Amino acid sequence: MQALDRTQPLLPVTFTAGEKRASDYVRHGTMNLFAALNVATGEVLGECRPDRNTAGFLAFLKKAVKPHANKEIHVVLDNLSTHTTPEGKAWLAKNPHVHFHFTPVGSSWLNQIEIWFGILTRQAIRRGTFSSVRVLVSQVRDYISYWNETAKPFTWTATADEILAKVRLTQRNVRKLVANNSK
Repeated sequence: MQALDRTQPLLPVTFTAGEKRASDYVRHGTMNLFAALNVATGEVLGECRPDRNTAGFLAFLKKAVKPHANKEIHVVLDNLSTHTTPEGKAWLAKNPHVHFHFTPVGSSWLNQIEIWFGILTRQAIRRGTFSSVRVLVSQVRDYISYWNETAKPFTWTATADEILAKVRLTQRNVRKLVANNSK
């Protein structure tokens, strides 16, 4: 995440115009958010770090699984390189009750923490002004606390048939595109 500071204040919404903002900004640095969503409760465990490496990932993973010791734990991950390092595989071998599942490329919507990242972005980050990484980290931590006060599990509203119909439609459209481009 980037700590972006607007160079000019936002112009408010009026009856005749929507919110306006300058397109230029000052970037004060970045931070990485490791987060885990407990699908049973909806609660989020998050940790802000200056970098994204295997050591940080494993340190966060240890914190995330500790309260669930000796239970089968299934962790859904994207295909980030830090998730598949030799150190990560060695940790998994020592923790056979933890299982990694990787989402297919382009299918982040299958991972519920990615849905939560979108909510975080819309509700706490996108319109924000952050004069430093420290201010951004504070905002993220505050939002996680706020979220956890009333956390509830996500409820899927689409049926399997609806999802599969969209998949079939997408497959047909991709085939058409490929056929058109091969002419």
